[in-house]
Amino acid sequence: MSKILVVVFSYSGTCTRLAKLLCSQQPGWQMGEIRLAQPRTGSTGYWRCVLDSVLRRRPAIHYEGPFPHDFDAVVLLSPIWAFHLAGPMRSFVTTRHDRLPDVAVISVMGGAGAPNAVAEVTRLIGRAPVMSTAFTMESVQSGGCEQRLREFGDALRIAEDAKNSALPDGLALQAA
Repeated sequence: MSKILVVVFSYSGTCTRLAKLLCSQQPGWQMGEIRLAQPRTGSTGYWRCVLDSVLRRRPAIHYEGPFPHDFDAVVLLSPIWAFHLAGPMRSFVTTRHDRLPDVAVISVMGGAGAPNAVAEVTRLIGRAPVMSTAFTMESVQSGGCEQRLREFGDALRIAEDAKNSALPDGLALQAA
């Protein structure tokens, strides 16, 4: 069975809620959390976060969780702010890009911007994520995302297990 880590940044708690749900749906999946080194509160804090995203800044962060390089895959779960990847997730990916295993991306947004986040993660790690999906804040808050989240997790687990399964002696996978 493949080892999969969910790394989450959440400003409002919505992404953390989704990450916990995903880990509860997929036995054995672990979670790590990204936190801003200097917490931001109120409307000033919110707007600083939006500016970090738009200007592609990398705010100082703290990561609490297992080492990503000890896993077969890492799911990056982050909000979309102003159609961009959240700055703290950018900081995490930038500092660890060369040590990340397979990467999957889950974005949570008000309405749009997920393709921009996937494109930025692709640029930062130098390869495309193995999977990606997006949810609206409304679907997370209402619980309407549970089935699609489970399907995403199942598909990632199946893909990673297939990639990591040992073949009998004398057999090898061939590229088509």
